Amino acid sequence: MSSSAQDAIPQLDLGNTFGALFIGVILAAVLFGLTNVQAFIYLQAHRNAGITFFKLVITWLWISDALHLALTIHCVYYYLVNNYANFGVLTEIVWSLKLQLVISALIVPMVHLLYVHRIWKISEGRSRVLPAMSLGMVLVLTSVVVIPLAWEQYRVKFFEDLAKAMWSTYLSLGAATFIDIIITSSLCYLLATSRTGFSCTDSFITKLVGYTVSTGCLTSIFSVSIIITCAVMPTTFIFIGLQFLVTKIYVNSFIALLNARYYMQANAIVDPPQLYEHHGVYHQELHTSGPQDEEFHKSQGDPKDEVLHITQPIQGTIMSTTSTMEMKSLSSLV
Repeated sequence: MSSSAQDAIPQLDLGNTFGALFIGVILAAVLFGLTNVQAFIYLQAHRNAGITFFKLVITWLWISDALHLALTIHCVYYYLVNNYANFGVLTEIVWSLKLQLVISALIVPMVHLLYVHRIWKISEGRSRVLPAMSLGMVLVLTSVVVIPLAWEQYRVKFFEDLAKAMWSTYLSLGAATFIDIIITSSLCYLLATSRTGFSCTDSFITKLVGYTVSTGCLTSIFSVSIIITCAVMPTTFIFIGLQFLVTKIYVNSFIALLNARYYMQANAIVDPPQLYEHHGVYHQELHTSGPQDEEFHKSQGDPKDEVLHITQPIQGTIMSTTSTMEMKSLSSLV
């Protein structure tokens, strides 16, 4: 047993160290179950679309997320089962705990790049300055800050040495939080400037903006909470347990954004079969008084007649159909 391990044994508290890791793994497994549900919803909604880019992306995210969960489970099993009461081993950092950090350092930048791809799609027909700036920030901060600092943490061998590498945790999570803020602000700006003037479309955009803000804030809150935990309780493993959850939240937030239009479409878009009656023409209900109603029905004539009567309800139909097409076009980007 090394001298550093002997010095750390009297200070070891299983409750807020490996107990925190155990709770973190349980919550990570719950979030992975949510990832399965999100992926299933997306794949079922696009089951007839063949192999697409986002299907491959979701498959890759699911595999990476499953691998990350497997590594965290092995880490906790190694400490609490295989080496139960072996305090000399409990002070050393197992390989799976290091490798899950590398997997996390790959998943989070990938999700950021996918968000930048969303920004690029929404900004079609407009200036590409905003998505180009977002892409540049993601690439620079990922290559210069996140990955090198993750490698610095990977080289640590004992838990007591983590205190010396806390600065790398602050910088990497701070960079991730800054990227989250930039991406969320860009998406909200592009969505807010995409309003068409139709009430249904604008309502749909407002919901998307709120959804984007909530998901962006969630990832940022977790990153900031890890930074605060590191600063306030550096001798515990609570911040490591929270790190187990950050990767899952990033994956779930992105897949949920892809599924957002299906969650909100029921209230935002009229069901297509209800739009068509009598030779593909939708006759909107017109609430009028008795004489006006009789005059309207006379103008309609025989519903089986092939002649199309151009009336006010048809104009309402055109506006409704245009609004629906605008929302479908927008939701296909988001």
